[in-house]
Amino acid sequence: RWPSLLKYYSHTDGVSWLEEYKARHNAGLEAQRIVASFSKRFFSEHVPCDGFSDIETLGCPSHFFEDELMCILNMEGRKGLTWKYYAKKILYFLRQQNILKNLKEYLQRPTDQQSFLEGAVLIDQYCNPLSDICLKSVQAQVDDITDKVRKVLRTKNPRHPSLASKAGEVLVPEVELQRQVLDAMNCVLYEQLKYKGNELDYYNSLNSYIHQVLIRRTGIPISLSVLYLTIARQLGVKLEPVNFPSHFLLRWCQGKEGSTDIFDYTYIDAFGKGKQLTVKECEYLIGHHVTEEFYGVVTSKEVLQRMVGNLLNLGKRESTDQSYQLLRDSLDLYLAMYPDNVQHLMLQARLYFHLGIWPEKVLDILQHIQALDPSQHGAVGYLVQHTLEHIERRKEEVGPEVKHRSDEKHKEVCFSIGLIMKHKRYGYNCVIYGWDPACMMGHEWIRNMNVHSLPHGPHQPFYNVLVEDGSCRYAAQENLEHNSEPREIPHPDIGRYFSEFAGTHYLANTELELRYPEDLELTCATVQKIYSSGKE
Repeated sequence: RWPSLLKYYSHTDGVSWLEEYKARHNAGLEAQRIVASFSKRFFSEHVPCDGFSDIETLGCPSHFFEDELMCILNMEGRKGLTWKYYAKKILYFLRQQNILKNLKEYLQRPTDQQSFLEGAVLIDQYCNPLSDICLKSVQAQVDDITDKVRKVLRTKNPRHPSLASKAGEVLVPEVELQRQVLDAMNCVLYEQLKYKGNELDYYNSLNSYIHQVLIRRTGIPISLSVLYLTIARQLGVKLEPVNFPSHFLLRWCQGKEGSTDIFDYTYIDAFGKGKQLTVKECEYLIGHHVTEEFYGVVTSKEVLQRMVGNLLNLGKRESTDQSYQLLRDSLDLYLAMYPDNVQHLMLQARLYFHLGIWPEKVLDILQHIQALDPSQHGAVGYLVQHTLEHIERRKEEVGPEVKHRSDEKHKEVCFSIGLIMKHKRYGYNCVIYGWDPACMMGHEWIRNMNVHSLPHGPHQPFYNVLVEDGSCRYAAQENLEHNSEPREIPHPDIGRYFSEFAGTHYLANTELELRYPEDLELTCATVQKIYSSGKE
């Protein structure tokens, strides 16, 4: 019944299976209770930072609880969308908390016990907590590439010391023998397996995730360097990471080990098919001269800092993801490594403030910034004032407005909750999750969106819609029309508002239906009228 739990048991363990079954069953009931409560508690707002407090004090084994959440997420069909939505949020939180704990333990180890590959996997796991990524599986794939390199090496030099030793136990002493290893690596990685730098889609976040680098066989300089360095070290060749500006490199010592002379090293470009470079060629690579300090070796923590920094920059660039999830995740990672970095703490506070979420946490961050750097009092004071105002407004909010279609002021509203629409002008597909009898946005928004140029201007119904590209928009009635070929809308918030996709329309969940109690009947009547000649 629960095959994914097999990994938690050994064949030699004496286990009371009745007790295990009871524990798993009870954990399932607890998970279902909590998931069911989330929609009612958090429908009107983002799940607050303290919203997971009852999950952190679970009275059942966490792996059983997670397994039930996975069962909910893997439910077949188009039902249970709201349960899936909140199960995903809870699972995301639980796994990230666990990964963050593992990262902090990793950073506390002695430097020589911090594997570059393990660090890259931790970053990958944190940004993709719902994917099945584990160090064991990534290491197995790297070992497979290493075995392929050994086969090539064996044909060139059957007596090579890398063939006799196990995973990097013995360092290959001679430079010429090391060169043979690197040549065999280049043959396997770039000729046989066709690994390459992703020049065409350089700014895709997948290039930074080590499990995706192994699947897609492409990446950016730093992710390919981590792979290259790991394989080389398993074969007895000590390469070191170099935090070169704009283009991460590796260095290979040609002189006395530990030399501080940058000319005693050859520099390797894993992004450029393992090309070996001189100091002068490294400068040609980036187009300008750099000082000697940029050729020095860096620690595993500094490598992770650069990897996370890349993701931070990508998170800032993303315009379609309105939740800024990548930026939030990369900020969490950066502050786990450097918890007192004022610049990134301020960015995190501004981000949460911009998103209108977690005002209490914003105040905590601002208090921490003020203690670290009193010179920030101007920016801190501004954010504190506006955050306190936000908290006060939230306290004053009355219950949600219930909109009855039978009200005289709503007589012009033609469309209803759950209908799948098409935008006449921009052609996007969307689903309605809210409506107003007239435009409720401020004058600035109305001016910026040029609403007055519409024939009916702002004095017509406007609809909140979830769009297939992942965005949320506010569309005028005259710009929307029924979609002749309705299909599911792949929006991350679909489950927040709807419980089921019924083939031609969405069914509002309990919380949304309470706010629009008369819409369901109209939606069903509209769908029957429009699609009766086709599918039900």
